[in-house]
Amino acid sequence: MGQRGDYPIQHEHGDPIDKVPELSRRGRAFTVWAALRSLGRSGVSDLVERLCRHASAFAAGITGIDGATVLNEVAFTQVCAEFGSDGRTDRVLARLLDDGTAWISGSTWHGRRVMRISVSNWSTTDDDVTRTLDVIRRAAARA
Repeated sequence: MGQRGDYPIQHEHGDPIDKVPELSRRGRAFTVWAALRSLGRSGVSDLVERLCRHASAFAAGITGIDGATVLNEVAFTQVCAEFGSDGRTDRVLARLLDDGTAWISGSTWHGRRVMRISVSNWSTTDDDVTRTLDVIRRAAARA
């Protein structure tokens, strides 16, 4: 068994795969059934719309940071951003992780270091997004 990809990073706070058993597990049918059973069709729709709204808020907030660029069209829950250079992007990521407010990984995309935001947790709130953007802004200002 192995894991490959540029986005898993080593940090003193650990790696998500060490915290939960589900980085990319196979059997999704039961969890889909359980979500539909507990939330209903409209509840699942509301959840997906909320996650997408959070991703769009991250993209808008990052776009307002001096030297930051969102590199993808945010059509679902993924945001890919860079901060002017590979070194600065990595420094922003390190400061973000050191703060501990949120876990956002880095990756390499088209040969460039990027911040990779994946909004996928049902419990993420508007306040979580706001607090995380504040940390990203502070990290970018010091990077």
